[in-house]
Amino acid sequence: MFKKLRPLYDRVLLKRVEADQKTAGGIIIPDSAQEKPQIGTVVAVGAGRVNKAGDVVPMVVKPGDQVLFGKYAGSEIDDQHIILKEDEILGVIEG
Repeated sequence: MFKKLRPLYDRVLLKRVEADQKTAGGIIIPDSAQEKPQIGTVVAVGAGRVNKAGDVVPMVVKPGDQVLFGKYAGSEIDDQHIILKEDEILGVIEG
């Protein structure tokens, strides 16, 4: 769909992590019954938010970070990618 996408301002491009296809008991979950994961890996970030004074506030997240985001946050680009504002990210997963 797109070759290269560079987010603007305080936007973040994420790639969703793959959802588990099986439960802990070994039952295979069909695609229609699976919920989309709310964890993603940061692919690209914008330059940052511009404050009222006109200064650019740098982004907190960086490419490669794994983050948790809200269920209805952002806009889906395709099945695997989502673009959202940095303030829609709930937290960075460490370790």
